[in-house]
Amino acid sequence: MTEREKMLAGELYDCGDHELLSQWHKAKNLVRDYNRTDSEDFAEKDRILNELLGGRGSNLWITAPFFVDYGNNIFFGNNCEVNMNCTFLDDNKIVIGDNALIAPNVQIYTAFHPTNAKERFGEPKEDGSFEFCKTQTAPVIIGNNVWIGGGAIIMPGVTIGDNVVIGAGSVVTKDIPSDKVACGVPCRIIRDNN
Repeated sequence: MTEREKMLAGELYDCGDHELLSQWHKAKNLVRDYNRTDSEDFAEKDRILNELLGGRGSNLWITAPFFVDYGNNIFFGNNCEVNMNCTFLDDNKIVIGDNALIAPNVQIYTAFHPTNAKERFGEPKEDGSFEFCKTQTAPVIIGNNVWIGGGAIIMPGVTIGDNVVIGAGSVVTKDIPSDKVACGVPCRIIRDNN
């Protein structure tokens, strides 16, 4: 099993793997180019997003700056908007449904590390340095017609249903079912969204 296969399967994997680092660097270069592209140069932004993302529907709007780990594990539906300064750590899949609004400074994480330092880093080398830390992942799934408020953080393994509003500044650590408004740290359902 390759390190990429382990990564997508949620197993401990080595972030320093050559294939993964190559994909990581490619994504960083594409995002740098995207963030530097003139705002009105839609053709160039489309070209970069086609190369960067795993898949997307029509009418995707991402305001720079935008940051990713690999990019190719991110999938958007139709009519999605991502506002400025969002960070998507797509070490596993991030799947976002149709008509999503993602406010500024939203962070979506799919990666996490063992809490035990020896499991994270292993034994030090002779010179005292460590290898890349070991990492695990879990996908994030966001349904249709979802609005994620500014500064929200979505943690690994979370599924957010359809027609959900996540309040600004929330930290979403558990699944949120469809048709709910939720907010807080940790994020909790506060009412139905009918």
